[in-house]
Amino acid sequence: MSAHPAAVAPVAAFEPPYYLAVFTAVRTPQQSGFSETDARLEDLVKDVPGFLGADHAQTPGGLGITVGYFRDADALARWRTDAEHRAAQERGRAEWYRSYTLHVAKVERSHGFTRAEDPQSPAGD
Repeated sequence: MSAHPAAVAPVAAFEPPYYLAVFTAVRTPQQSGFSETDARLEDLVKDVPGFLGADHAQTPGGLGITVGYFRDADALARWRTDAEHRAAQERGRAEWYRSYTLHVAKVERSHGFTRAEDPQSPAGD
């Protein structure tokens, strides 16, 4: 999952513990069908009980980064074993990715910050 518009805000900090899956990838020039599959997976993962959200980023050099947040290990396992997700993984290895890594971690601490809007600013910034 990496063809996304820039996020307006990161996924909120959740009460730990929870799990995250960090998927980093460099894609091949062959991207036929990628965008459609990516959009489908983004919709599909939202239906996984315990899915909390995802952040996406793309570096200028072409490294795509997706971080998926899951309430517990069972939610992450449900996503990992989803048949449609598994088929997309196979196609990704065969066509779309030159290389990728997946890191899974249990979050023990989490916090966030959001700047308050300035009421004096006409644009809110």
